Amino acid sequence: MIWSFLAVLFSGWLYVDASYRGPQWQRWVFKPVTLLLLLAWAWQAPVLKTTDYLILLGLLATLLGDALTLLPERRMLYAIGAFFLSHLLYTLFFASQMTLSFFWPLPLALLIIGGLLIATIWSRLEELRWPVCTFIGITLLMVWLSAELYVFRPTDYSFTLMVGASLLLLANIVWLVSHYRHRFNADRAIIAACYFAGHFMIVRSLWL
Repeated sequence: MIWSFLAVLFSGWLYVDASYRGPQWQRWVFKPVTLLLLLAWAWQAPVLKTTDYLILLGLLATLLGDALTLLPERRMLYAIGAFFLSHLLYTLFFASQMTLSFFWPLPLALLIIGGLLIATIWSRLEELRWPVCTFIGITLLMVWLSAELYVFRPTDYSFTLMVGASLLLLANIVWLVSHYRHRFNADRAIIAACYFAGHFMIVRSLWL
């Protein structure tokens, strides 16, 4: 387990470093490699329940989405669809861990965040407006369920899931704003760090 863990960290660090200052080939190599290592690490978990396979399927969907982003812009719709599927699978996993509960400040805060994000990028989305809005919606739902789980069952396990989902939301906010509104220094490195840390935390829950 320790070697798989270190391999994931090292590969992820190489990708984040390449996103900031490295060559393009290094980004193309270490992004899929890191996700494959995460899959291998998840597969080595001591006990995999039926619902845990939703995490593995979510990682596979993410890997597909990343591959599609390397293709021309017209494939962006399919990439967003793959990322939507990944977050949907994660959402189903979080939902399977929950009991009926509702803490209203969470969805209110997330609705405000989602509204501000959509307002920021709306005019630049063109034909991708509704696919992107749908993707934002499932991401917000994913974060809400993970946060609800932590509020009503505050354990290391639920905290790990909440942090992982929140980091994925942050990665997607930075990605969408950077891609459709305004580029800024180190945006790729911030996206990569939050992206891999988010998936890493969700996979880590399988070991708790």
